[in-house]
Amino acid sequence: MKIIVLGAGVIGVTTAWYLAEAGHEVTVIERRPDPGLETSFANGGQVSAGHAEPWARPSVLPKVLRWLGREDAPLLFRPRADWAQWEWGLRFMLECLPGRFERNCRALAGLAAYSRDCLRALRERTSLKYDYLGKGILQFATDPRDLDALAGHSEFKSAAECLAIEPALRHSEERILGGVYHRDDESGDAFKFTTALARLARDRGVVFQTGTTIRNLIVAADRVVGLEGCNVQGDAYVVSLGSYSPLLLAPLGIRIPVYPLKGYSITLPLGPAEQAAAPSVSLTDEAHKIVISRLGNRLRAAGTAELAGYDTSVNAVRCAAIVRRVRKLFPQLGAVTTIENWAGLRPATPGNVPLIGETMLKNLYLNTGHGTLGWTLACGSAKALADLVSGRRPEVEFPFHA
Repeated sequence: MKIIVLGAGVIGVTTAWYLAEAGHEVTVIERRPDPGLETSFANGGQVSAGHAEPWARPSVLPKVLRWLGREDAPLLFRPRADWAQWEWGLRFMLECLPGRFERNCRALAGLAAYSRDCLRALRERTSLKYDYLGKGILQFATDPRDLDALAGHSEFKSAAECLAIEPALRHSEERILGGVYHRDDESGDAFKFTTALARLARDRGVVFQTGTTIRNLIVAADRVVGLEGCNVQGDAYVVSLGSYSPLLLAPLGIRIPVYPLKGYSITLPLGPAEQAAAPSVSLTDEAHKIVISRLGNRLRAAGTAELAGYDTSVNAVRCAAIVRRVRKLFPQLGAVTTIENWAGLRPATPGNVPLIGETMLKNLYLNTGHGTLGWTLACGSAKALADLVSGRRPEVEFPFHA
């Protein structure tokens, strides 16, 4: 079949790759001049299959109350005259209920583990270079309440064990109380991965039509028959437009619970002196909801979530809060003054479980809504979607629907 993939972020590009691998003729449509320039550009870098948990969890509700009014809060709600924002917020609170949280964790855990296996197999076959680091992820606590939540985990590590895993934390100005070490997890630059895989996809015949904005899907009866804004036609279409997916689908009567959750990151270039002081194991800071990854001679720290519609501007206060936290954890990096600030829109469902599968239109599929886990879930989601389009049962148990 001829398949049209809308969107060339990490989800769209991996989708195109696995569809082409399955024998389909694939064209990718992207409004930016190159792949990977939006949400995939400067994320936290973690492939966190070992703790692929949603933000919506029982413990977050009391924290949200404490964070109200704080411009540097990990989760910030900016009220707008936008029913989609309020509806998403209410559904987010509903997904915090224990039963729903546990259900979402199960769905994400299975897909995340499968996706990590797919990524490893892909890396072995293609020798992709993207600042891959296979040293695991250390999820650490500096707050006793967070420590209590982590203590029951089978991979729990004492403070001394955490410092042995990541010696750079020995200089932290805040005491490390303990944590959980996910040995099989990894990290890498999602943007480098996306651009490298796009090049390989082109080599095997995938066409990338960049600088093209799709205004609408043209529908006849129960099928998509074309695209307004582009003269390319296909037998099937896949929407992987991240946060913009619901805007394209709404005119067709397809409403999906995806809303932009703006996240921030900072990137610090590391000179020879700073490289020894920077962590080499990817980290998750439970207290501040920040992830930290070593990407070659750079250090990336990312986190926070802001419900502010489609505003992509960089809030200096929120970036400064990440910088302060990194410098508190690694005071020997204080000499680094060149810092790149970035903000991107994560396409989040209230429970952080992505939408993968068919829609009410027979030849229209979705692969979107991955929220904070797009890099973690990319390869598994794409391979499963390629199986569905090809009429095969995916290899992973997951609630496939759209």
